[in-house]
Amino acid sequence: MARVKGGPSAHKKHTKVLKLAKGYQESRSKRFRRAQEAVLAAGEYAFGGRKIRRRDLRQTWITRLSGALTATGLNYSKFINGLSLAKIELNRKMLSELAIKDVKAFESVVEKVKKAFK
Repeated sequence: MARVKGGPSAHKKHTKVLKLAKGYQESRSKRFRRAQEAVLAAGEYAFGGRKIRRRDLRQTWITRLSGALTATGLNYSKFINGLSLAKIELNRKMLSELAIKDVKAFESVVEKVKKAFK
């Protein structure tokens, strides 16, 4: 059997990594080894960043709900407890959207929650 060298596949890999590293500073966008290090690190940060974004969004929804509930006389923790008592299965994102965009619907949810306590 003839010997197969890895030139074409290596070149393809190098161009792929260098394309991903486009815009990085200095040798991180020009040299394969430095670019590969930078791309791997960037991938790890991107993965973690997606987790942090979800955490931040949940925190934002809770803050919005808390702000919308201050006018109704309920606090956030009692409201969430009341949702489970009233068997209302809306997540925090949807409740937050209701509080901002459809105030009447949100008020009706709050009334149902208040009735569940009685």
